[in-house]
Amino acid sequence: MNNETKDKIEKMINSNDVVLFMKGSPDFPQCGFSANVVGLLNNLNIQYASYDVLQDDLLRQGIKDYSSWPTIPQIYIKNEFIGGCDIFNELVSSGEIESILKEKQISSNL
Repeated sequence: MNNETKDKIEKMINSNDVVLFMKGSPDFPQCGFSANVVGLLNNLNIQYASYDVLQDDLLRQGIKDYSSWPTIPQIYIKNEFIGGCDIFNELVSSGEIESILKEKQISSNL
C-alpha cells in the first residue's frame, strides 16, 4: 500500500469515533455482511461514518492491507480495529460490545 492510501485511510479512521468500511452505503448495502453490520449499528443507535469500498479500488485493497484483515466490512471504534461482520455479531450477541462502547465513551441505546 502506498503512503497516500495509508494517509487517506488514517484520516478516515480518525474522522469519526465509529467508522465502517463497507460495500455500498448504509441506505443501500451491496452485500449481506455489510447490511448485517449496518443493522446492528442502527439497532444500537450508534452514530458512525461509512465508506463504500466499491467506489475506490485502492481503498478496497488498502483497508485490507491496513488492518491485515481479508474481508469487508470492517469496523473501527476510536481508531481501533474491532473486526468484521462475524466478530461484531459475536460482540453484540455476547453483550461484550456494551463494555467496549462504555470504555471508549461511545453513546448507544444499551
